Amino acid sequence: MRIPVAPRPTPAEIAAWLIASAVLIFILVFHLLPALLAGLLVFELVHLISPWIAQHLPGQRSKLIAVGLLSFLVALLLTAIGLGLVAFFRSDAGRLTRLFTEMAQAIGDSRRSVPLWITPYLPSDAETIKQTIGTWLRAHSTEVQLAGTEAGRLIARIAIGMIIGGILALREMVAMEDYQPLARALTERVKRIRLAFHRIVFAQVRIASINAALTALYLVLILPLLGIHLPLTKTMILVTFLAGLIPVIGNLISNTVIVIISLSQSLDVAVGSLVFLVFVHKLEYFLNARIVGNKIHARAWELLIAMLLMEAAFGLSGLVAAPIYYAYIKDELVAREWV
Repeated sequence: MRIPVAPRPTPAEIAAWLIASAVLIFILVFHLLPALLAGLLVFELVHLISPWIAQHLPGQRSKLIAVGLLSFLVALLLTAIGLGLVAFFRSDAGRLTRLFTEMAQAIGDSRRSVPLWITPYLPSDAETIKQTIGTWLRAHSTEVQLAGTEAGRLIARIAIGMIIGGILALREMVAMEDYQPLARALTERVKRIRLAFHRIVFAQVRIASINAALTALYLVLILPLLGIHLPLTKTMILVTFLAGLIPVIGNLISNTVIVIISLSQSLDVAVGSLVFLVFVHKLEYFLNARIVGNKIHARAWELLIAMLLMEAAFGLSGLVAAPIYYAYIKDELVAREWV
């Protein structure tokens, strides 16, 4: 039986692939990933709601006005959520510095309860940890100052990205004229990138929500029933959700925080937390395979390799972008019947 061969790509498609690849690399090199993610998020949220508007409003002009207002409201809502998170982490209830202090204190106090063979690998006390952190901050004071400047640029880029996403969502409501071959091929690449974002991000939000719900069940219900009350439970639940938005790696980050905080009670509580969180971590592998993997035809080990390579090449931005970029590349390959 003869295996069907995919048609050869046209010059316009090859040019579109090269342009799309250059743009995606440019975004990472020049730190524009937050703008891209913000724009795609606004576009997707508006795109999900706008069909309902199109069904209930007569006339093209009414639809355009409604979608324009919707784009503004979505961008405003996302901004409010961002400001709310910042306010929470700056409050006494969710202050990140307090979380780090609790972790340092737990590590220092754990020397009295852990086996003797582990103690050489632990800091002598919380003060030693603070001094180490202080030494690092002084050695990298220039980078810390630059971080404040970059924060302002980051906010501006996110705002511009949301505006662009809203404009593109509004533009989609207008019937487009026929495209020339290159423009049509580029539009197809954009649609595939948007589809990759939709598949990865919305699936990962579901996974992060399940992880946060299970963690909340453990911290708020199971441990208190056993007479154990950990500090900063709300902060740890929120950190679990936010870190869970990063596939696989995020779960490890939140697990580390919870286990270290559990050390402030006893080694037994820390071990119990570790056992529970390992179960949640295994569940996340299953969810990744079922929810994310099925959508992009990829297994967990494929995503891990992509994340490892992207992190090595582009740092944290590469780590965050890796699942989306990989989903886009895999979609292109599957569409051409090359894999």
